[in-house]
Amino acid sequence: MSLLLGHSPKLFIRKPVLVRASAGGSSSPVQTPPCFINGVDHCRAGHVLLDYTYSIKNGPILIKKAPVELVHNDEAVTMIGSSHGWVASLVHDVGTLRLHDDLNPVASNINPKRISLPPLVTLPHCQTQIITNVSLSSLSPEEEDCVVAVKFMGPQLSYCRPSSAQGNSSKCWFNIRIANPSFFSSSVMFSKKYNMFCIPGSGGQLIASWDLCKDEHTPKIQVLRYHNLPKLSEAEREVMDTCFTTHHLVESQSTGETILVKCFRQTVDDGGTSCLKTKAVMVFKVSSKGNAFYTRHIGDLTIFISKSEPFCVRASSFPGLSPNHVYILDVDGMSFSKLDDSTISTSSDRVVAPHFFPPQDMYSTLSISSERVVAPYFFPPQNIEY
Repeated sequence: MSLLLGHSPKLFIRKPVLVRASAGGSSSPVQTPPCFINGVDHCRAGHVLLDYTYSIKNGPILIKKAPVELVHNDEAVTMIGSSHGWVASLVHDVGTLRLHDDLNPVASNINPKRISLPPLVTLPHCQTQIITNVSLSSLSPEEEDCVVAVKFMGPQLSYCRPSSAQGNSSKCWFNIRIANPSFFSSSVMFSKKYNMFCIPGSGGQLIASWDLCKDEHTPKIQVLRYHNLPKLSEAEREVMDTCFTTHHLVESQSTGETILVKCFRQTVDDGGTSCLKTKAVMVFKVSSKGNAFYTRHIGDLTIFISKSEPFCVRASSFPGLSPNHVYILDVDGMSFSKLDDSTISTSSDRVVAPHFFPPQDMYSTLSISSERVVAPYFFPPQNIEY
């Protein structure tokens, strides 16, 4: 199924990847609600101010500063996706990837982190200028065992461990040429449950998986068998036949379930311009044996689909979030799919940076600000007498 064209003995890890949930204490840190960038204002040369919108009612107000190239792509730098709050950009002239935390809602405005990866290695009959997405195996690329997966449009899939990415780039990247064309346009995601990078095939019939604990040359291929498919009217089938369909794998950390989401989007006229509008969403729970059960009930979960790696959260953990929903964000706007009755509501407001950011740990209630404080004193509560 695949041809191994590169090998880095330091890349593969011999134990499961562990995602740290806290900084070492017994209590879990407070987390931000899922959010996205809703507004961009230029503040000075090379930088913009970002206005975040949270997925809950009465969410906190947050404005951050970031480099303009992470929001407005140009010929030199292109933002290609994000994972766990880390944004990846491609520097075209030197062919390198950079990981940034500038857009992370809890990252420092003063000292943003930027990690440059070695120059990309292009396999024969492949290309590395158009990238489908990126995926991290852990919360931060600064963790020793973190592996970054890059899925290119076409047959190439590449891995890199940032912690050991030094020296010759041909030894830092582990490059795979995928033989099956059904995976050429798909996105990669990391399964913490199985410790694998997974790619759903176009059409939703196959899932390819690469095990990080084994130096395997070919992926494990899982053939899906669909059950409980809904009965569609002829009109519904005609609409879905004209739709652009994407497939997204999501793993619930709270329930351990693997979920496949199919999004059906149709080109429509919006005031003289063409845009994609979500017409239908189908959700399947996938078992370890490849059985995909259609469902309209995912309980307390809310799924987020965007240009970032898909994720889901427990709605009850973030008051105001709608359970049993799929939120979809793209440049043409935002859609909300209510699964129990299959209704879809949409907003046609264009989105500059269509990336959902998953909940981020907050280890301090103090936010970092670049404003100079005249009197740096906190005052304790005072009694008020009338």
